[in-house]
Amino acid sequence: MLWAVLGGLFATSFSITILAVSLGDIARDLGSSKSALTWTITGPFLALAMCMPLFGKLGDLYGHRRLYLLGLSGFTIATVLTAFAWSGPSLIAFRVLGGIPAAAVGPASMAIIMRAFPGRDRVKAMSWWSFVGAAGPVTGLIAGGPLVDALGWRWVFIVQAPLALLGLAVAVMVVRETPRAPAEPIDWAGAGSLAAASFMLLLALSLTGDLGWTNPVVIGLAVAALVALWSFVRVELRARHPLVPLDLFRRHNFRMSLIGQFGSNFAYMGGFIITPVLVREQFGFTVAAASLAMALRPIVNGVVSPIGGYFALRVGERRVSVIGAVVVMVSMGCFIAAAQLDAVGIVFVGLVLSGVGAGLTGPPLITVAANAVEPQRLGIANAAQQTVSQIGAIFGIQALSAILGGSTSASAFALAYGVGAVVAVTSIYGSGRVHSTLRRPALRVTSAAA
Repeated sequence: MLWAVLGGLFATSFSITILAVSLGDIARDLGSSKSALTWTITGPFLALAMCMPLFGKLGDLYGHRRLYLLGLSGFTIATVLTAFAWSGPSLIAFRVLGGIPAAAVGPASMAIIMRAFPGRDRVKAMSWWSFVGAAGPVTGLIAGGPLVDALGWRWVFIVQAPLALLGLAVAVMVVRETPRAPAEPIDWAGAGSLAAASFMLLLALSLTGDLGWTNPVVIGLAVAALVALWSFVRVELRARHPLVPLDLFRRHNFRMSLIGQFGSNFAYMGGFIITPVLVREQFGFTVAAASLAMALRPIVNGVVSPIGGYFALRVGERRVSVIGAVVVMVSMGCFIAAAQLDAVGIVFVGLVLSGVGAGLTGPPLITVAANAVEPQRLGIANAAQQTVSQIGAIFGIQALSAILGGSTSASAFALAYGVGAVVAVTSIYGSGRVHSTLRRPALRVTSAAA
């Protein structure tokens, strides 16, 4: 069951990186601009943010296997359509269309795994989930590059569609349905207001790179997002069956885990987006060399994640996640030193440390949050985790990119990485405040019950 679900997760994730580095080829082929086609990456993120909480709730009510299969089916169809896109707008539309069902795959896969494994085994299972999440984009980068050079960018999706279809077929045969929560009406008002808040916030962040943080459009979207978020809280407080029960955020471990995940993703992804600029502008790397160098970070992340999961069973989630958060912060210091000292070797030390830190931090914090909620709420709880992590990642990407701006000076890089290091302190704080659940008797969800 675990590998069946992870196969589907891999199929949905491996095209992200190769698409990012192939935008120039795609723009020339479709007669579009490279800047416009960045929405092929940003658009699915917006779709994920809008739909993920609703799909998490639907999985709790109607079964996560059903949502997982529907999500993977919709993603497969959208992938086939993407391979035959005839223009820039059609490519963006099909990518966004694929992001909507893909929003069901992540939370559903996490809930299926957590339902099937006892509490003490969840962290090990989630470490493999994190491994595949890191390995998929790396595989796409390594295997997709030669594929694009030899046959063209469309073959990325021509290959991805059968992989998704294979994952779907295996899941149909292997994955069992999860127990359903008691039937209740869907909180459409809460779903709409939260989707609006997520969409406008992430859209504002996405536009900061082109328009700047003080642009009236960006400020207006940010204000509108706050208003929508306020409306969401009001709706949830009054709703008899809220989309996201706000009492989840009163639970210490759930709240602190989200803080830890936000800070870690901010620093990790913010550093991920500006480090290729550092190695190209300051050390003269080619695009191909920079891409291969950046692959080191997720490779290390994928290798360390399972190790971190098993380590957490011995010493507890708190210690492992704190160590990981500290290592992420130290990696930001390595990048600062590399820029100031003009030492390319220190860049590679920073890349390794970033991967180690993320691999140690992710699985324990995800497991802590999951163990803090009832089984019938795992879908919406996982969706909340992924939404917060995604917002942290986009905040980091946009903030550090904006701080760097068009500058290639050592001081500009140092300032950007310094902000990443400061925000990583919030990850240390959140990780340090969680209470370990694996070193003491835990509530066990048996496979039979699942």
